[in-house]
Order: sequence, then C-alpha cells, then structure tokens
Amino acid sequence: MKKIYIIAIIMVAVAIGLFINAGKDMSTYSTFSQALVANGKVKVVGQLAKDKEMYYNPEKDPNYFSFYVRDTDGQEKKVVLFQEKPQDFELSEQIVLTGKMKGDEFHASDMLMKCPSKYKDEEIYIKGEERQG
Repeated sequence: MKKIYIIAIIMVAVAIGLFINAGKDMSTYSTFSQALVANGKVKVVGQLAKDKEMYYNPEKDPNYFSFYVRDTDGQEKKVVLFQEKPQDFELSEQIVLTGKMKGDEFHASDMLMKCPSKYKDEEIYIKGEERQG
C-alpha cells in the first residue's frame, strides 16, 4: 500500500474523531426542570435575577460564587459557580451555565456571559459625527 493512501486513511480517521468529539458539546439548552432529571451535565440559559442576593467572598473562598438565575421558563434557582466572580457580571444580558442540579441548586462548572456591546455607544457617536461633517 502506498504511503499516500495510509496518510489519507489516518487523516480521515482523525477528522471523524474530531467530528464525534465536537458533536458531544453541541447540546441544546435546557431549563432547570430538565436539568433536574438529566443524567449528566446540561447547558441552561437564562438571565441574572438582579433582585436576588449574590455572594462572593474571595478572602474566605475565591472559587465560590453564588447568585440566582431565571431560566427561559421563568423558574429561578440558586447557582453556585466554582470559579471567581467574573468582571462586569452584573452587566450581563444573558448567561449560559454548564453543570448539573444538586438538590435545589445548580452547580455550574462553566459559565458564558452575553454582555451588552461596549462599542454600541461608540458606533452611535461615530454615526452622529459623520452626519455633522
């Protein structure tokens, strides 16, 4: 068998492996109710409940941050993130949490925040400046 065929077979096998691995992470978003009955990690999307308490004490435990999130069904749950509190957390418009339910709390291992664009005001300002010029 020629070397080119062996290399092609190896490349195809690697590509298939990458697609399978990427497919595992492409899960759909769940709600807290669905996360309660799920067997593994799920992704829950929601909004920060700004009227509820947030707890972060870096002197006591810098990798413990708790807050409340309202999911797409309107259900509120306490979320415990085992990482430090992200900068500008209160400004987030939407939060995607990866983790699982433990009792009545959602224990998140990872979090993705969608924040308002810091360039939005700048774009408005630039457009206004162009009209005057």
